Amino acid sequence: MKRLLLLFPLVCVMACGHQKKIPDVSNIKVNLQTIRFEKGFFSVDTNHVDGSLQKLYQQYPGFTQDFLFNILGTAPNNDSASKDVKLFIRSYKGMYDSAQLIFADFAGTEKEIKQGLQRVKYYFPAYKLPEKLITFVGPINSYGNIITQDALGVGLQLYMGRHYSVYNSDEGKEMYPVYLSRRFEKEYIPANCMKSIIDDMYPSHEMGRPLVEQMIELGKRLYVLDALLPETQDSIKTGYTREQLDFCYSNEKMIWTFFTESDLLYQADMSTIGSYINDGPNTSDMGPASPGNIGQFVGWQIVKKWMDKNDKASLVSLLKTPAKQILEEAKYKPR
Repeated sequence: MKRLLLLFPLVCVMACGHQKKIPDVSNIKVNLQTIRFEKGFFSVDTNHVDGSLQKLYQQYPGFTQDFLFNILGTAPNNDSASKDVKLFIRSYKGMYDSAQLIFADFAGTEKEIKQGLQRVKYYFPAYKLPEKLITFVGPINSYGNIITQDALGVGLQLYMGRHYSVYNSDEGKEMYPVYLSRRFEKEYIPANCMKSIIDDMYPSHEMGRPLVEQMIELGKRLYVLDALLPETQDSIKTGYTREQLDFCYSNEKMIWTFFTESDLLYQADMSTIGSYINDGPNTSDMGPASPGNIGQFVGWQIVKKWMDKNDKASLVSLLKTPAKQILEEAKYKPR
C-alpha cells in the first residue's frame, strides 16, 4: 500500500471544510466489460422458450441462472420457467423498450464506475475486482444492484427516472414512496455499485451495537464511498436531498446535542434507535427539513474528525478500527 501511494500524485480539493485527497488513478488498469443482458433476454423467442433459454445460457453463462432463479424467481423445472419467462416478457416489454431509450448511451455511467473501480484497486489492492458490468431489467420489486463472483449487476427497472409512470402509479407509490423513487435516476448507479463493493469487502455487523457505534460504522462506509467517488455529489452518496444535506451541516451541533442530551448514544434497542439509522422521508424528532437515516451523517462527521487526526491511516485500517476507538479518539464536538 505504501509503495502504491508513492506512485500516484495527490490532488487536493476542499469539500465541506475538509481537505479531500484525490489520487491520480489513470494508470491503474481495470478490465471491465459491459454486458447488456436485457437485450438478449428480451430477444427470447416466446414460441420456443426452452431453446432460446439454452442459447441464453451459452451466451451468458452464470448470470442467466442468477437472473432466472434469484432475480426473476422462476421455478427450477423447465415448464414453470418457460411460463414465467413468457409472462415476464409480455408484462415488462414496455419497460424494456423505455430502458433502451433511457440507457441508449451507457458510456458515461460505465466510465464513472470504472474510475470507482480504479480507486478500489488503489485503496484496496488485495480486493478482486469484478470484470463485468451486467445490466438487466428485472421485476419492479427486485434488486437494483447486485454483486456476483465476477460481476456488478444493475437492475435498470429501478433507474428509469423519478417521473417514470410505474413509480408514480398507486401500486408503485405503495411499493416505493417518493423519498425512495426520487433516487431512481441513472446518476445514482455508480454510487450504488460502489456501495455493493464496500458491502462485499466489509459485511455489516452493526446489529445489536449501541447507536453511536452503528452511526460510526455507517460513517465509515460513507467515508470510503466518498474516497471512491470523490467528484460525485454528496447528496447522491448520502441519498439526501441537497436541502437535507444543508440542514445537516447548518444544524450539526444541534443534531449532536439532541443525541447526547436524549441519552441515545448508547441505546441499542432498534425500536428506540431505528428511526435514526434507517431510511425514511425525514427524522421525525428533528422536523420535516431533516433527512431520514440522519445517523450516517453524524457517523460520517465523527469519522472525518478521526481521519483528520490520523492522516496517515489507510482506508483499510479505518474499516478495521473499532467504532468505540474512533469515538474516543476523534473527540467529536461540533461548534
